[in-house]
Amino acid sequence: MYAIVEIAGQQFKVSKDLKVYVHRLANEEGSKVSFDKVLLLDDNGNITLGAPAIEGASVEAKVLQHLKGDKVIIFKKKRRKGYKKRNGHRQYLTQIVIEGITAAGGTKKAAAKKAVVAEEVATEEVEAPKAKKAAPKAKKEATKE
Repeated sequence: MYAIVEIAGQQFKVSKDLKVYVHRLANEEGSKVSFDKVLLLDDNGNITLGAPAIEGASVEAKVLQHLKGDKVIIFKKKRRKGYKKRNGHRQYLTQIVIEGITAAGGTKKAAAKKAVVAEEVATEEVEAPKAKKAAPKAKKEATKE
């Protein structure tokens, strides 16, 4: 079972016992966090999509530690102008471990909607649009002088 969840403005594909580095969260180390913005759930092939999020679904995680990422150097230079700029930063990160994914009530409703949509698509005959043939373009005659 996995889920695609939005954490701190970014989307992550998570599953149980997965360690993930996310942008810094305000929670203390060792505290539990719950993320309610679950965009997709996959439960052994049974996929549930949210519009935009799945109602009642959540992902529980535990904050392991707060740390800083690797140093990133930004260097700008313009040739022959004497212009050089060196700058850099280290991103503040939080390491979390996913403890569980819950899909309270969301999977049954979505599965029923999928079945109805699948039946409608199967009963309707879809005709492919016919491609129009392009008319050959007339070539201009070149006059030699």
